[in-house]
Amino acid sequence: MTGVPKGTGGPYRAAAGRGSGPHSDTLVRAVLGPTNTGKTHLAIERLLSHSSGIIGFPLRLLARENYDRMVAQKGAQAVALITGEEKIIPPRARWFSCTVEAMPLDRRVEFVAVDEIQLCADPDRGHIFTDRLLHARGLSETMFLGADTICNLIRRLVPGIEIEHRPRLSQLAHAGACKLTRLPPRSAIVAFSAGEVYAIAELLRRRRGGCAIVMGQLSPRTRNAQVALYQEKEVDYLVATDAIGMGLNMDVNHVAFASLSKFDGTRIRPLAAGEIAQVAGRAGRGLRDGTFGTTGTCPPLSEELAEAVEEHRFDPLTRLAWRNSDLDFSSPDRLLSSLNRPSPRVELIAGHEASDVLALSALAGNSDIRPLVHSRAATRLLWESCQIPDFRKLGDDSHIRLCGRIFTHLIQDGRIPSAWMDSQITHFFQTAGTIDSLMQRLAGIRVCSYIAARPGWVANAEHWQARTREAEDRLSDVLHEQLTARFVDRRATTLIRRLDEGGHDDLLSAVTAQGNVVVEGHEVGRIAGLDLIAGDHTDAEDGRLLMRAARRAVRSEIPRRVAALVQDDDQQFAFSADGSHILWQEMPIARMQPGSDLLSPRPQVLDNPLLDNAQRERIRNRLQTWLGQVVREHLAPLFAVQAAVASTPELRGIIHRLMEGAGVAMLHRGERLAHDMVHRLRRLGVRVGHYSLFMPAILKERPMQLRGWLVAISLNMPCPPLPAMGRITLSPDALPPAFMDRMGWLDAGPVRIRLDIAEKFILELARMTRRAPVPLPPHLASRLGIRREMLPAVMKGLNMRVYHPRPMAANRYGPPAPVMIRFLPETENGGREKDVRSASARNGRRPAAIRHTQRADSPFAALATLFNRP
Repeated sequence: MTGVPKGTGGPYRAAAGRGSGPHSDTLVRAVLGPTNTGKTHLAIERLLSHSSGIIGFPLRLLARENYDRMVAQKGAQAVALITGEEKIIPPRARWFSCTVEAMPLDRRVEFVAVDEIQLCADPDRGHIFTDRLLHARGLSETMFLGADTICNLIRRLVPGIEIEHRPRLSQLAHAGACKLTRLPPRSAIVAFSAGEVYAIAELLRRRRGGCAIVMGQLSPRTRNAQVALYQEKEVDYLVATDAIGMGLNMDVNHVAFASLSKFDGTRIRPLAAGEIAQVAGRAGRGLRDGTFGTTGTCPPLSEELAEAVEEHRFDPLTRLAWRNSDLDFSSPDRLLSSLNRPSPRVELIAGHEASDVLALSALAGNSDIRPLVHSRAATRLLWESCQIPDFRKLGDDSHIRLCGRIFTHLIQDGRIPSAWMDSQITHFFQTAGTIDSLMQRLAGIRVCSYIAARPGWVANAEHWQARTREAEDRLSDVLHEQLTARFVDRRATTLIRRLDEGGHDDLLSAVTAQGNVVVEGHEVGRIAGLDLIAGDHTDAEDGRLLMRAARRAVRSEIPRRVAALVQDDDQQFAFSADGSHILWQEMPIARMQPGSDLLSPRPQVLDNPLLDNAQRERIRNRLQTWLGQVVREHLAPLFAVQAAVASTPELRGIIHRLMEGAGVAMLHRGERLAHDMVHRLRRLGVRVGHYSLFMPAILKERPMQLRGWLVAISLNMPCPPLPAMGRITLSPDALPPAFMDRMGWLDAGPVRIRLDIAEKFILELARMTRRAPVPLPPHLASRLGIRREMLPAVMKGLNMRVYHPRPMAANRYGPPAPVMIRFLPETENGGREKDVRSASARNGRRPAAIRHTQRADSPFAALATLFNRP
């Protein structure tokens, strides 16, 4: 039963307020106003006060909900339910709860009502509501319920209609934007796609324990089960599509929009103010006030829009969707022409092309279908087949092919074969799969339910209706179980609710052997090292409350762990990767701080509200002991030298400088040690160079790693990654300059050279040039790992005198003269030995053993070098 009138008369048949013809005495009323005005309640009361009546709702869910309310008052034998997929019609039924499309307008009843009449303006379904506005009348009373925005058009289209405006029973206030995890309990979050709904529900499960789901794709059974979760306060949040805006009454205090745009079937468009108000109005039912706002990434509502929603001020509707209902069934072409007939009034416009018209257009041109349409009855049957709703919305031609197959069976066989119905329904008894696959099967079984509910389409209709209902119930139950399992954590919900109510002191808590902290049977975190780490399902505020609830459980655990730490072996402690923290059980427990000297860093126990001062001091003393042992173990050669010179006063000062630099000490400018002291230090493992003292044993990988950490701590800086031990040179900006100085990387102009390597090269070059300058060794660049053109600058950085040859005259021939170098050690006053001799000569003193030499850049100097080599 499609509810399309069969008679003639056009859009004005019985259109007056008190009508004409057989319905001239009927009262036609419009009860208009915002949400929560009691309009639906009034209509049900008026319906049941008459001896018979029909009421049409925009959703199958609403039809079912109000059917149950009517049954509770009048009994199941007196009330019928008619939707596209479900028909419960007792023999003596007097009152009918229907979807608007399925209203049985061929029945003569005392009362007729249509809910949400403002949907006449909807471009997809509006023509059905407009048809009911113009044609549907009760024998005694007709009532249209909806928003004030349709008031002007109703006055024009239904002359003489009585209009009653109802105020909202409670106040609706704008609360602004709110973070999703900070929404108050009893909130509904509204999104406009399944993906958004799932994402929000997942977050609420992790942060607030879970939520119920309401979407238009849910069956009434699943939807009722989900709503029961919310109404019975098993969860405090509801995530829904805009389906909740159509009269679904629940105990919602706040409505939060996660988006202000939706896909309307053709494009993504912003929500109109009236649509926002329709959904926001679900907050605050009865005399209880409600609030609305935005959440998540949704932009906040403008002040003008928020004020319009609060005061229910919206632009009136100026156009309603309309489609001709006076159809010509003489042929498919004439049927299409009559469907596309233009509106006789400017207020009535064509909406979007509906799926039934698209299916008819396609099948009318199908070479297999067209020959079967040979009469008015066949054309009517084809149209009825095309009106099978496209619940699946797959976006392909599968629905058109289904309509064609149904028509073919009906026109050729008179009925749809039982074998075909059985194969289709059996497929939908499969309950394995994801939430999306279950909802797709529910859409499929709705198509089968619609077919089974059509009079005369199947043999033994009651059997197939029962089978489809059984399949839908089974899928609905499994879907509800999956939604609950995925989006509801009942233990977390109970826990968070008690925390919100301030009952954290009464919660039962404990620590498992694995270190997990359990509160009221729910795992809220774990103890790692000495820290209590909250689980991922709480935000900052919940984490603070959970820590208070869990503190009782760890009161006895923390002292036990402190005692275990103090008694643990040294192997249980370690440094962090950057050396800035000390770890115990792989968790940081202390921060490294500078001490009195480089070899005496201090451990600072990290802030921890679970520790008292006495426990902190015990931990600090244990870590200080371990730290001293580690330094002595890694730098054992250095401490061995210190012990060896304890009774040698002349060496203690030198070794003290070496201890201050953790194995490296720079010599003062011009400082020279006596030969016997150099030999004694060498026997102790200390090398004396031209610029520094160092211990080769300390410059190995393991001691150098510790030295790097100690130097970084003393400089109050993070320890940078140390270069590989095979590196000889570094660029000057590879590491902080102060860090490289103390680590033993000698400044050599364009590069930094490792101290032991630099001293080795200086010693070699000093021996080579002790009598006269020598050519710059060509293999020196490869040994240092630098480019050859950098050598002169590097030599200057190492206090080598560099002599560049003069350009050869144009009339001279031969190989070019080489670059010459000579090492001139610095004196105490910063000069060089050759410079000192020149100063003595200027003062009239004859320097001892002054030797006359040729110019260093002459060819004879190079020849003399060859003769003078030892």
